[in-house]
Formats: sequence, structure tokens, C-alpha cells
Amino acid sequence: MPATVVVGAQFGDEGKGKIVDYLADRADVVVRFQGGANAGHTVQVGDQLYAFHLLPSGVLRKRTMNVIGNGVVVDPTQLLKEIEETRAHGHSVENLRISDRAHVVMP
Repeated sequence: MPATVVVGAQFGDEGKGKIVDYLADRADVVVRFQGGANAGHTVQVGDQLYAFHLLPSGVLRKRTMNVIGNGVVVDPTQLLKEIEETRAHGHSVENLRISDRAHVVMP
């Protein structure tokens, strides 16, 4: 069972989201393991751009399970906004799981 891990060595725009989006097409599981709503990653499907802050990059891939892990700081308001925007574009988030040990911050 091979694993591919994408970890940044700097802060900010390194292009990690684009790389994960590319790799997610062939992945069984994509895990967001740390960070919060202050981070952002852009995913492109066709001509449509999606700017995610909490949702993992693979969430638009139907066959890929996506996990928000223990180290993620979840802002429920931001997460629900991203889920609603994703659904409004015709995508399901049935492939999303959230760790019961993820940190929750209140707006």
C-alpha cells in the first residue's frame, strides 16, 4: 500500500494544493492533516476554480475519500460555507470525513 505525502517546506504559496489536486485523481484517500481556515488552496475542474480553506483538495473527486484530520483547526462557519458552495456547483461531499479529534474554533 504505497503512500504519497505532500508537505511544504515554506509558508504560503508553494503550490501544494495544485499538486495534491493533480495527485488526488489517482488517490484512494486525501487527508488534510493540519492547518486552518487561514490557509488556502485552489482546485480547478474544467474552467471552474474552487478556493478551499478547510476542505481537502480531493473533495471534488467522487471516488476519493477525503479526511479532515486531528491537526486541523476547524471553523464551522467557514467549513459549512465551503460545503454549500461545493454543493451549489453540483458536487457532493459524501466523500468527506471529519476526525472527532479535530480542533474546533468558534467565530
